[in-house]
Amino acid sequence: MNHHLKFISDELDDNVHVVLVLDQAGWHIAKDLQVPSNITLLYLPPYSPELNPIERLWAYMKSHYLSNRAYANYKEIFDAAATAWNKIRKSQFRSICNVSWIQGRED
Repeated sequence: MNHHLKFISDELDDNVHVVLVLDQAGWHIAKDLQVPSNITLLYLPPYSPELNPIERLWAYMKSHYLSNRAYANYKEIFDAAATAWNKIRKSQFRSICNVSWIQGRED
């Protein structure tokens, strides 16, 4: 997580400050977390998957690509998840994860 935060920080222009919305996964709240000064962490309340847009994406992927299958090993599960992820188009991602409180830039 520290590497991820540093990467985000390094990519920002000097006059940009980011508020990163996170769930309370262990690696998001670790005591050794080093948060750069140009990033503020905003934590979702515990047990609130409805507020976390990525939960909608995982539910979509499971229901459309990953459920009702038997996997022989971790590699098969990993490969199936990667294949499912790569099938999601940008427009689907935006539609599935759309919530009124997120305003993103148009790429």
